[in-house]
Amino acid sequence: MFFLPSTNFINCEFRIVRQFCTKHTCRTCPSCAWNLTHLTTSALQTLFIILFSLSLSLPLSLSQEDSQRYYSWRSFGPGDRRTPELWVDLNSVQQGHVRVHGILSNTHRQAARVALSFDFPFYGHQVRQITIATGGFIFTGEITHRMLTATQYIAPLMANFDPSFSKNSTVRYLDNGEVFVVQWDKVRLQGREAEGAFTFQASLHRNGTIVFGYRDVPLPVEKINSTEHPVKVGLSDAFMALLSSPQTPDARRRTIYEYHRVEVDTTKIVNRSAFEFSPLPTCLQHTTCDQCLRANLTSGCGWCNVLQRCSDGIDRHRQEWLDYSCSEEVEQLKKKVEIRGNKLLNGGAHWKKLTKLIFSLALQRHTNNYWPSMKFRNQGCHSSYAEVELGVHEKEGFIEAEQC
Repeated sequence: MFFLPSTNFINCEFRIVRQFCTKHTCRTCPSCAWNLTHLTTSALQTLFIILFSLSLSLPLSLSQEDSQRYYSWRSFGPGDRRTPELWVDLNSVQQGHVRVHGILSNTHRQAARVALSFDFPFYGHQVRQITIATGGFIFTGEITHRMLTATQYIAPLMANFDPSFSKNSTVRYLDNGEVFVVQWDKVRLQGREAEGAFTFQASLHRNGTIVFGYRDVPLPVEKINSTEHPVKVGLSDAFMALLSSPQTPDARRRTIYEYHRVEVDTTKIVNRSAFEFSPLPTCLQHTTCDQCLRANLTSGCGWCNVLQRCSDGIDRHRQEWLDYSCSEEVEQLKKKVEIRGNKLLNGGAHWKKLTKLIFSLALQRHTNNYWPSMKFRNQGCHSSYAEVELGVHEKEGFIEAEQC
């Protein structure tokens, strides 16, 4: 049993949904490959019908892991020249610029909100406020709840760290307007304090680049116990949907769906190692209809005239995308594409562009059943914190350092 601020929600359920294909993607698996070189016009017409039907009916899992759709990344070992450059030495920074968080440095399983001095692009969204947790990660969501470790995180090394064990353990951060750095300094795992102290950091650069740096890692990540607290390294984001409650008509249920996760090879985390994540172009960066539909570096983008926004329908603004019927605009476009596609196929040309467009449109269909989710319900404020029931293996809980 855990708690979260009463201004948020109650009765939390966490559900993991397996991906549609767990072994490969059809772009890389030989058994899935299509040989279209010698297809006749009739065959192309048949292919169009199949692809368009699939785009409307296939239960695709849109919770992607390590697809490198949103970020590309590289790892750097102790011998790489870049490794020292990626580490931000907080001890050499001018005194007064680095802040030691007094609460987080003397407690366990707590998190505190910190405002950034710049807009930080995370999965294409501009984030201005983050939440630092004692457990070795940063929460980027707008609504704080007890399941901070589930999704919407930047985690250089999420684990059951307890800074309160030693006076030498600190959580400190730096914001110079160009980069925001959080460093977990000499922190130890609860119950395994004798294993040694960990020192690592996460750097959030103004251009969206994220760096994980590791100075002291006394224990292999694979040997860290995840029974009482998840152990994760990587990135994750999610969107929130508002659903009506059949039991209470006046209440609306908030459900958080994780739509993408980046997981890295934790065996590469050793003393003086690093990971660098570079953001890739997203639909959200396009500000005009023309840019949205003609961009070569992004795919699956659609323009919503009402919102004046470019999106593939899978981002933090998904609820707005549905509320303003942007998905219906996409459905109308699908019909136009079907008519245009039949004309193109009758001519036996441009089938590559057509199939790509159909699959792109398939990503924008109205669905909300294929993401891992967390469900919350609005309730009255009867106490300072409300109870939450957790499912699966998410047994952790964090309390905000600031009272609601």
